[in-house]
Amino acid sequence: MTNQGKIIALNKKAFSDYEIEEHFEAGIKLSGPEVKSAKQGKMNLKASWAIVGKDMIPKILNMHISSYKSASSVQQNYDPERSRILLLNKKQIKYLFGKLKEKRYTLLPLKAYADSGIIKIQMGLGRGKKQYEKREAIKKRDIERDIGRRLKS
Repeated sequence: MTNQGKIIALNKKAFSDYEIEEHFEAGIKLSGPEVKSAKQGKMNLKASWAIVGKDMIPKILNMHISSYKSASSVQQNYDPERSRILLLNKKQIKYLFGKLKEKRYTLLPLKAYADSGIIKIQMGLGRGKKQYEKREAIKKRDIERDIGRRLKS
């Protein structure tokens, strides 16, 4: 991974619902007004995920980028949650295509950031946690917090 610039959006829900096994850095194909809106922080990754279709084109779905106010004349009939193309190497695309065919694997956007003017997405290949795994993680975090409090005093 390279130096990450200004963080635009985070997907905190992904870390609680999924066990992230691998990270990937991907570019994203956006229009001009979308880039300006994203740099203003009007991007939401919460309910989004990515797929690699049979045409071997990776796309991110359900990612919300609000319309840019100054470009309202250009952005008529704008869909803020349209699917957007991810820019990855061919080798990475083939690898992800194979992994996503396996059971319980999902490709999730973890964070979006601006790296020298270019919007990049940090993607994570995750396996969904079961409900009991989520409860165990919460319990472990609470125990560590209590131990930290007792050691402080």
